[in-house]
Amino acid sequence: MTEQRRLWWRHLLSVLLAPAMMTVFIPSAIAAVTDTRAPDLSTAGGWLAAAAGAVLIAIGLSFLVWTVVLFDRVGEGTLAIGSPVHLVLRGPYRHVRNPMMTAVFCIQLGTAVATMSPWLFGWFALFCTATAIAIPVVEEPHLRRRFGAEYEAYRRHVPRWIPRVTPWEPSPAH
Repeated sequence: MTEQRRLWWRHLLSVLLAPAMMTVFIPSAIAAVTDTRAPDLSTAGGWLAAAAGAVLIAIGLSFLVWTVVLFDRVGEGTLAIGSPVHLVLRGPYRHVRNPMMTAVFCIQLGTAVATMSPWLFGWFALFCTATAIAIPVVEEPHLRRRFGAEYEAYRRHVPRWIPRVTPWEPSPAH
């Protein structure tokens, strides 16, 4: 392992501080306080809610793992602790600028759907609103300063929230 590489514990801490807090710890606390229950699998509606929630959670988890691996291998950084050294322009980042948030949204929505909890739907809506404000106000100005023209080109071609159908092909300079 080189000095430039982040240690595995920094990745673990980053995942625990951000995605796990937003998708596991806070929803679990909300569910406990509001007495949210698992779906009733003896009904068709319960099965449908559980299945739809499981699909959303699985999609979210796979995207989250993919983006964390890209941050490590391509960006040479971690999530919350230490920004990437290089701008990540591969995989889902060629379709949408915030696939990691898409992953978190899928997991949160999957949990709300699976339990049909209005409280967890509320948490999902609150988190989406806060993220929709924070990304353009905090994250994007930081990325502009850090990566300059490379980020500006990326920003012009790749949408923030709604994925492109075709992947963006950065110029060879990127």
